[in-house]
Amino acid sequence: MARFRILVLTSTLPGRVDDGTPAFVADLALEMGNDYDVRILAPAVPGAARRERLSEHVEVHRFRFFPSKWEDVADGAILENVRRRRSRLLQIPFLLAGLAFAITSSTKDFRPDAVHAHWIIPQGAVASVTTRGVPLVVTTLGGDLYALNSRLFARIKRRVLRGAAAVTVMNEDMRGIAIALGARRETTHVMPMGARLSPRGPRPTRTEGPVVLLAVGRLVEKKGFDVLLRALRDVSSPYRLQIVGDGPERARLEALAAGLPVEFLGQLGRADLSEVYARSDIAVFPSRRASTGDQDGLPVAMLEAMGAGCAIVASDLPGLAEAIQSGRSGIIVRHSSEKELRDAITALATDEGHREALGKAARERSRNYSVEAVGAGYVDLFRSILRR
Repeated sequence: MARFRILVLTSTLPGRVDDGTPAFVADLALEMGNDYDVRILAPAVPGAARRERLSEHVEVHRFRFFPSKWEDVADGAILENVRRRRSRLLQIPFLLAGLAFAITSSTKDFRPDAVHAHWIIPQGAVASVTTRGVPLVVTTLGGDLYALNSRLFARIKRRVLRGAAAVTVMNEDMRGIAIALGARRETTHVMPMGARLSPRGPRPTRTEGPVVLLAVGRLVEKKGFDVLLRALRDVSSPYRLQIVGDGPERARLEALAAGLPVEFLGQLGRADLSEVYARSDIAVFPSRRASTGDQDGLPVAMLEAMGAGCAIVASDLPGLAEAIQSGRSGIIVRHSSEKELRDAITALATDEGHREALGKAARERSRNYSVEAVGAGYVDLFRSILRR
């Protein structure tokens, strides 16, 4: 029996082994590859192969869109890259044209039965005009739904969501926003990205010394790392903090961290990051609403930390607060509240038993968010669409 074919559109995909780029799109594609033939279309980034195969049934095609010397707007987060260097705006029209051409080419030779666009803008918008007649599933992870709220972008989002066969979002708050924009209630689902969880062996034995705090994410405003660093100024219990990630706010955050026991590790590959999770006692996710309106939907890094058995402290943004049962599998604090963040960290730093209990509960809770569990949900979603 012939396998259905799914065309996946994304701009977030590791270009090189362990380059630190989030791999949730590739992970989900690999799970879907158990049932479907999958082709991932992604923009070219420096050092990445134009063609590669992730498994027998999952292939990656990267499309060129600009002279290679300057073709870097998709190497990381597009919006942040543009904010960091405004000249990269010149690449955007060519990126959109390259995406449209690549979709059209794949429609002819791959002949997809359905298209899965990660992000409403630009992937969903371009797919909606280049794949007419092919069912389109749109997944929004937060940035494009919470931000990009000009009249023009709102009109584009409304058009894409209304025409989609299904829409998936990271939390109930996002579902409400998508429905208000025109997505159909019955085909709009809360389906977070899955995390590739670490093996469930015993955590390393706690050694003497300061409690180890961990923060993971892009160094941008919405992650709230500046709130965390200010909160730590008044934490008297011995600790050391490791921050994993990179981004435009790094210099400012390093200045804020002056005099504190803080180490910036930069971007890490999956293997190195897993070791850092295993050595950490408390993982902190102080996410907040950025001045642009952007905010986290549900960070995959938090799910990974839960799976590693870390005690979690997270802000009360919708997706984070839905994943964590406050007081049972972590502690939820008001976003942007330095006092509540400081109090939560102090309470856990001084109570090893409480840390261990929360970490164990977080590990159990994380099973609901494993890439295997989430992948099975997406396989079922596409099966229901393809049967219509």
